[in-house]
Amino acid sequence: MRAIAWNEEQKTLQLIDQRKLPAELTMVVCEDEHQTADAIRTMVTRGAPIIGVTAAFGMVMAAYRAKASDVDGVRAELSTASDILNASRPTAVNLPWALARMMRVANEPAESNEALCERLEAEAVAMAEEDVAINKRMAEYGAALVQDGDTIIHHCNTGALATVDWGTALGVIRMAHEQGKRIQVLVDETRPRLQGARLTAWELQQYGVPFHIIADGAAGHFLSTGQVQRVFFGADRVAANGDVANKIGSYMLALAAYTNKVPVYSVFPFSTVDLELANGGMIPIEERAAEEVLRCGERRVAAEGVEAWNPVFDITPAELVDVIVTERGVVHNPDAGKIADLMR
Repeated sequence: MRAIAWNEEQKTLQLIDQRKLPAELTMVVCEDEHQTADAIRTMVTRGAPIIGVTAAFGMVMAAYRAKASDVDGVRAELSTASDILNASRPTAVNLPWALARMMRVANEPAESNEALCERLEAEAVAMAEEDVAINKRMAEYGAALVQDGDTIIHHCNTGALATVDWGTALGVIRMAHEQGKRIQVLVDETRPRLQGARLTAWELQQYGVPFHIIADGAAGHFLSTGQVQRVFFGADRVAANGDVANKIGSYMLALAAYTNKVPVYSVFPFSTVDLELANGGMIPIEERAAEEVLRCGERRVAAEGVEAWNPVFDITPAELVDVIVTERGVVHNPDAGKIADLMR
């Protein structure tokens, strides 16, 4: 189930429109960097790994549609395109990571505009394939930690829809299921955009994994009554000390799990680690429109004139995360030293 598809002939990008799931499975076609940035900003596509790959293909389209007649001119246009794409969402580090990787390729010597475009296209395609391979590797590492009979709380959406394919935390759950482990997933709704109820539940249906949707506020009940063995979520940016920025509600879920001695697992590719930020307090937190909180879907649930705040992410301190899973291996009780060791 690939959430993203590159049309090599037309040089366009197809994205599953995640705003319309699960009612409709439709695609949005992007033809340039502006449409790509808009797709990221409006959450046609969402999830740290996939927005990085999406932005990479946005750079490819910018190169093929550049107006400049010389390589230096195309590079200048690509620099502008990178700024446009980078501004689409602020928290997930995979976005600037992917754009920096594409600009490094753009700045390598090129004999012609055509050669530059082809090199960028090959890099974006490679990035997409790397994402799938990384996710499968993480899924295998993480599935080894899941026991037969476990009930798992999963927060937000971290599956194929949040990546090119397979997923991060949900990829672990999918792998454990495919290995024959009898698991049950409690999918929290993940207000206000309901990524759990709309997207994760839809994915688990496709895979045949047993699950129940629960309200976000019900997680504490299931944890305190001994009905949950593990908590899984992903990450949008991880600081050098192991603090995790993830979908709003992750911190509260981790606190409830810690109180009830239930281990918390954060699963993410190493590209999500931002070694330039010493701790989670330095991670920028995106705020979206208040209307997302004041409405449930298209229906307004709050009185007219009422105001709301809508931070999209929160920071879970490293001491509340029992295990992190990356393609480089599993780390128990993460801290700055153990994160640095992953670099070696």
